[in-house]
Amino acid sequence: MQQYLDFVGRHWDLFLALAVLTFLLARGQKGASNNLNPQQVVEKMSHADAIVVDVREANEVAAGKIRGAIHIPLAKLKERLSELDKYKDKPVVMACRSGNRSSHAAGILRKNGFNDVYNLKGGVMAWQHASLPLTRK
Repeated sequence: MQQYLDFVGRHWDLFLALAVLTFLLARGQKGASNNLNPQQVVEKMSHADAIVVDVREANEVAAGKIRGAIHIPLAKLKERLSELDKYKDKPVVMACRSGNRSSHAAGILRKNGFNDVYNLKGGVMAWQHASLPLTRK
């Protein structure tokens, strides 16, 4: 046992780096667990009064969006965050075409005080693949 303590004492910087990396990896995994499949999003919308924020570009949304979704393109999200302030205490599901941009957008919301933020895994493509409806309004 003394050998281990001596080793740690001589290489404390390596153990500190290991602790920091472990923390960062665990934190990154937490964000990944906030992915929802389309059926889970429907449940959140129905039972938890979740809202959906679509971060695709206008031409993508024109082809169809999730009913009731708020459209804010990712490029304008930071400057339009105040529009979402009233939803800080509600579940917010971020959506895009495939789930990549919305994952980034979910991180932006979390950094700005939104605690209950989710990402639609697979995006609107997964929504359509699950035979769920889109609206063009």
